[in-house]
Amino acid sequence: MAKKLFVGGLSYETTEATLKETFSQAGTVETSAVIIDRMSGRSKGFGFVEMSSEEEAQKAIEMFNGKEIDGKNVTVNEAKPMEQRAPRQGGYNRDNRGGFGGGHKDRW
Repeated sequence: MAKKLFVGGLSYETTEATLKETFSQAGTVETSAVIIDRMSGRSKGFGFVEMSSEEEAQKAIEMFNGKEIDGKNVTVNEAKPMEQRAPRQGGYNRDNRGGFGGGHKDRW
C-alpha cells in the first residue's frame, strides 16, 4: 500500500519533477506535489511524496531526512492526516457591513 511522506524545508525553486526524480532513488514514487501559495503563486516550502510501499517510504526517510535538495536541508517524515480546522474568524462578513466610511455631505 502507498505511503505518503511530508517533505519540509524545500527550496522555493524545487519542483514536483525534482521531488519525483530525487525520491525515485529510494523506490517507486506514486505521486509528488509541491504546495503552492494561491496568492503569490510561489512554493510554500513544503510538499508531499507518495511512495508505493511502506518499505520504500522508510528507505526514503532514511536516505533524505536532513539531507540537501536544491541547496536546502530538508525534513522528511511520515505525513499525518490533515486535521479538521475551525472556521476562520474575522475578515469580511456579509451580514455586518461596517467600516466603509465615506465623505461627509458637509465637506462638499
